[in-house]
Amino acid sequence: MIKVAMTSVFVDDVTKAHAFYTDVLGFETRLDMDLGGGTRLVTVGAAEGAQPDLQLLLEPGQGPIAEPYRTALRRAGLPCIVFSVDDIAAEYARLTGLGVRFAQEPREQGPVIAAVLDDTVGNWVQLVQPTG
Repeated sequence: MIKVAMTSVFVDDVTKAHAFYTDVLGFETRLDMDLGGGTRLVTVGAAEGAQPDLQLLLEPGQGPIAEPYRTALRRAGLPCIVFSVDDIAAEYARLTGLGVRFAQEPREQGPVIAAVLDDTVGNWVQLVQPTG
């Protein structure tokens, strides 16, 4: 069986992304390694032992591949990643209370209720709650 172990999201600033994904979204730090020369390898994951084998790499988003990709996604209004939540109304209220800007408030979209937020480091992130 093949399982997802890690995926990545390109970000403007790894330090700022790390703070947002942990302090605001509630992920926990899985790895934070100084690679020298001002470069860090940072991964986060779901808190409280949920999905212990799955990590999100906060990947520096500069460069000839990442930058045009991120820019195109953002301009098109497309999220770079989708996270599942149990109660989207509660998460929306919690995050807006923390000053998070949403491009789309929670609304039903087929089999999910979805909202799209700005992760402050160049990306749209979608939150979904299954309706069934």
